Amino acid sequence: MEISSSALRLPFLFLLVPLLLFFLLSPWNPLHNLSGGGDSAGRRTQFPPKSLTSISPPPAEPRSPPRRDHNSATARNPLDPLTVGEIHRVRSILSSYQPFLHHFPSIQSMSLDEPDKSRVLGWKSGDPIPPRKAFVIALLDNQSHLLTIDLDSGRVETHEISSGSGYPMLTMEDVVAAVQTAVSYPELEASAAARGLSVANLSCISPSPGWFGPDEEGKRILKVLCFSKQGTPNFYMRPLEGLVMTVDVDRREVLQFSDTGKGIPIPGRANTDYRFRPGNKPPEMERINPISMEQPRGPSFTVTDGHLVKWANWEFHLKPDQRAGLVVSRVVVRDSETGAARSVMYKGFPSELFVPYMDADEGWYFKSYMDAGEFGLGATAMPLVPLNDCPRNAYYMDGIFVSADGQPFVQSNMICLFERYAGDAAWRHSELTVSSGEARAKVTLVARMAASVGNYDYTFDWEFQTDGLIKITVSLSGMLMVKGTVHDNMNQVQNQDEMGPLVSENAIGVVHDHFITFHLDMDVDGPNNTFVKVNLVKEENVEGKTPRKSYLKPKRHVAKTFHVVNPSRRSRLGNPSGYKVVPGGNAASLLDHSDPPQLRSAFTNNQIWVTPYNRSELWAGGLLVYQSHGDDTLDVWSQRNREIEDRDVVLWYTLGFHHVPCQEDFPVMPTVAASFQLKPVNFFERNPILTARPVFEEDLPVCRPSESASII
Repeated sequence: MEISSSALRLPFLFLLVPLLLFFLLSPWNPLHNLSGGGDSAGRRTQFPPKSLTSISPPPAEPRSPPRRDHNSATARNPLDPLTVGEIHRVRSILSSYQPFLHHFPSIQSMSLDEPDKSRVLGWKSGDPIPPRKAFVIALLDNQSHLLTIDLDSGRVETHEISSGSGYPMLTMEDVVAAVQTAVSYPELEASAAARGLSVANLSCISPSPGWFGPDEEGKRILKVLCFSKQGTPNFYMRPLEGLVMTVDVDRREVLQFSDTGKGIPIPGRANTDYRFRPGNKPPEMERINPISMEQPRGPSFTVTDGHLVKWANWEFHLKPDQRAGLVVSRVVVRDSETGAARSVMYKGFPSELFVPYMDADEGWYFKSYMDAGEFGLGATAMPLVPLNDCPRNAYYMDGIFVSADGQPFVQSNMICLFERYAGDAAWRHSELTVSSGEARAKVTLVARMAASVGNYDYTFDWEFQTDGLIKITVSLSGMLMVKGTVHDNMNQVQNQDEMGPLVSENAIGVVHDHFITFHLDMDVDGPNNTFVKVNLVKEENVEGKTPRKSYLKPKRHVAKTFHVVNPSRRSRLGNPSGYKVVPGGNAASLLDHSDPPQLRSAFTNNQIWVTPYNRSELWAGGLLVYQSHGDDTLDVWSQRNREIEDRDVVLWYTLGFHHVPCQEDFPVMPTVAASFQLKPVNFFERNPILTARPVFEEDLPVCRPSESASII
């Protein structure tokens, strides 16, 4: 039977902030020349070049990664994303498709329709790749069309009109149309004038509306909020509180205009600018000298055919995705004893990101975003910043995505790959009886992507260790979504618990949550796995043979929680091969299960779920999330009570953050992170890096500082 677990419901008062979309500044624009930075074109190329053996002198300024032409790319692997040529072919097929002859639909998303898992697992490098297909979600006449297109035959293979609730992801065109409709509405000009502003002084954004009942049925709507951009690029800190417009996206019509905050001042612009300027006053601290990890022989990893990553004992397929952002697939690790490649995971990616705000006011109650399914984590990814987001010797990868007219565009440098060393030890031991100790340097490989979803920035790291451990981290930064208030000091507030914390004069930091649910198709030594719970229980020392009164003892039983094992693969000692989930700090949703936002995000009712593999069950909030009712979620699938023992199973894990804002979060929040680990358990016969070579002085270049360090 399918299971879920609330064992990780650990109240964890952590961090974070809101979201809302200001897509007018998004890089989500069609770039039809398709010259972008990063990923390999279709030619058989390798990173790093084999001739890379020395260090180049450091540049005066951070250099952008080289730009590459994607027009000639071809797929080399069954899981490679759609190429530029394939996207053009899909558009051509749809243009001549009978139902769309008179009106070409809006393409809300287009992605590879992956082959059956069994075909992918049976494929080896050099084999012909299976027939390529595309999955398209299109919108026409307020109906969602789900189509599968066979690229080889040039025909539409399946065509279904969705009958469930919900709409596809928004496009840039949807967002721009809603904002343009709102800013041309006459009442907005009057509200701006009442605050001493003109419409030209405003920046308006278009957050999703959630779903709150039958009044919102039968039409796609967007909320539009406005801010003053006078004197600062950080307009999020200067809201026109109480001003909310509801826009019908397809009819280009303002359905409702509400302004209940004309007496609330706009927070000031002082200290809101977050950009670096040479004349900025630095913080009161001792200067930190530049630091860099040098690699005299270049990086140790390779990227072949644009997506196949090999490093140390790891190999995996890495690709951008318009909805998920970053996807790792076919993750295998080499056995330290035999050298055999052993399967760990078939596919892993962030499936949904839920952000509810804790304010029931008219201008705030609807703020309960589902960013992956409503806007797309890949679609909102920004180019990573060399030397600050990613170190020297990083490899950059572009995303090739699709705009509403079916044309491809480049999301440049949205993924980077790099090695990390922070002075930590992979293992160490010293003995008093031995003259010297033993230690091994811990070097890891990181695949990184950052999504800038409006005011919020989410960085996703997949970190691979040589001991077989995978660490998944989500880091959060960006701006608070603040609420305007007449108060500029907490001394003026009688009931401080009801208002929320002031983070600056006239600005409240509204309490909110962030939940990121990961889809983890674990294939530990093959597809058929079993989920095992391991509890630590107290045992009494009843025999009393020693002075100890009690001790802990692990007890295992199949089903509920933390280990994924392959019962048919045993170690030499008879233990089943497995991986375990090692949770970090976490938080659980405290919303009522009948609350509309929680109905739609019922996948956060538990921190862990296990379901049997189903190729159609990818998105925890459902395929069509926008304005959905919660009728196609992970929670609904789990109620089918399917068998999961010794089956091909999928593990779903949710990272959670509670964020009660504070003044340190203003005007940009320092990065806060949470993580979990996938750790081998009896997978290897012993410590797999026991015989790893230490680092010696002659392995590294001699680097001398320009001035001697002070020693006090």
